[in-house]
Amino acid sequence: MKNIVEKTGIGRRSLLGASLAGLAVPAFAQGTPPYPSRAVTVIVPFAPGGSTDFVARLLAQALSSTLGGSFVVENRAGGSGTVGHAALARARPDGYTLDVAPTGTFALAPFLFSPLPYDPATAFAPIALLASNAMFVCVPAASPIRDFSALVAAAKAEPSRLSYASPGAGTVGQLAPELMLDMAGIEMLHVPYRSGGLALQAILAKETTMGFVDSVTALPYLASGELRGLAVTSRTRDPKAPTVPTLAESGLAGYHATNDFGFFAPAGTPPALVQKLAEAAAAALRDPGVRSKLDAASIDVIGGSAEAFPAYLAAEGERWGALIRKRNIRAE
Repeated sequence: MKNIVEKTGIGRRSLLGASLAGLAVPAFAQGTPPYPSRAVTVIVPFAPGGSTDFVARLLAQALSSTLGGSFVVENRAGGSGTVGHAALARARPDGYTLDVAPTGTFALAPFLFSPLPYDPATAFAPIALLASNAMFVCVPAASPIRDFSALVAAAKAEPSRLSYASPGAGTVGQLAPELMLDMAGIEMLHVPYRSGGLALQAILAKETTMGFVDSVTALPYLASGELRGLAVTSRTRDPKAPTVPTLAESGLAGYHATNDFGFFAPAGTPPALVQKLAEAAAAALRDPGVRSKLDAASIDVIGGSAEAFPAYLAAEGERWGALIRKRNIRAE
């Protein structure tokens, strides 16, 4: 995967500018020391350069301006995000260690890894759902498969021949195709790679029939004609590729699968501080400068509330957990 920070021109040390400085942020509890009074660590449970890292760095820059402190990103990769998430679970619940984690970490890992080094139901204080990134169902440009119905027909005709690439076992890049296969009543061989970039290269080199590629990575290749988009996994079409239908439009009614980004603190963090962080994040994401940078990366702003986030987490866990059990998916 191409480094999103490089593609969108956001430097690791740059700030968003004075436009954020005047955004209203709710006051913390009366009589408590000002927050933050020292540097805040924002853990990213993946290596630098991917979509989670991009969202976290943009958020950290924004919070540094809105809250008047220093929010510093720290990458702790490993175990589909569980290594970094475990570090958050062990941190003091004082607001000075937070993390930004994607769907694979908070909704998939609890059903794929056993034992986890934390209890996902009790180890965290959910702050907010930040943003969402859809995926395109992609085949190489030279593929004879020209639309989703042709893909289904080919899979039914030769179920042992077709395959799909993913960025690794237990990622959304595996589970979203598995949801498609389940709903379409077809089967393909899963070929996991060590990263999204390697999975993309496998599709381009025709090592696999297809793969789900996140929109920020896929769109330049769709525009250049190197990849063909059969469908998109979001509920609505991507404005940057309006001719590509959704999977729901293509015959899988109700299908949707996105890589979402959540904001978390350790369990026991004071509710007033959780609320302060949620509202500060939402204010930052509403800023036109921030929104334009996320839009350039084809990442949709959500900016949800602290009150709504737990229900979302429960629903995502339920639906992905049911799929994992039904298809007996294992972390390979």
